[in-house]
Amino acid sequence: MMGIRASVINASIGFLFRVFCRIEDSDLRLLPQSGPAILISNHTSNLEGPLFYVRLRPRTTIAMAKIELWKFFVTRMIMEAWKAVPVRRGRLDRSALARCTRVLTKGDFLCIAPEGRRSKDGTLLRGQPGAAWFAADKGIPVYPMVQWGCRDIVRELRHFRRPHLTIKVGPPFLVRTPEGAKAHGDELQAMADEMMFEMAAQMPKTYRGYYGDETKRTSKYLVYVE
Repeated sequence: MMGIRASVINASIGFLFRVFCRIEDSDLRLLPQSGPAILISNHTSNLEGPLFYVRLRPRTTIAMAKIELWKFFVTRMIMEAWKAVPVRRGRLDRSALARCTRVLTKGDFLCIAPEGRRSKDGTLLRGQPGAAWFAADKGIPVYPMVQWGCRDIVRELRHFRRPHLTIKVGPPFLVRTPEGAKAHGDELQAMADEMMFEMAAQMPKTYRGYYGDETKRTSKYLVYVE
């Protein structure tokens, strides 16, 4: 039953995006066809999640989502069909972390929004250290995957214009803790900032927000993957 429900949801959402939007997502071919990967993305609306989910098919992609989405019948049905991981924000959710680990162990994509909340103006907010804590020393490639245009969908459609959505994917990297160091506090924040700069590099300057100053970009904790 869940498989049929997910298929219907995917087909319906995919159809709506194709009909009402112009989508540039050729960069998705840069993602691996097999094996686990962590996808880090920006968060500007409630629509980029569904966009990523249907456009990344047939690769299984599991995302972390705020637990509040399970309060309402429609959003709960979609989250359950997509096997999203409910997360209690503002606390260390060990149950969610365990589920995320199982996603990667199965060889699937895990999608994380390092900002931890939605950007109201569409520009990058400062990344939260939790994403770096989860990615560090896992030996799993991290792909910066960003979008712009989702935030404007409703406005453009109201003016009878077809929204233009863009998805970009940057070079993969591993997150490493320097030998002899512990990944906590300021070090985790520095890791998160380096991850966010990788996302910012794929975006037009107008969307880079907190990460608009390229001179502050470092790669002390990153190991780029061929």
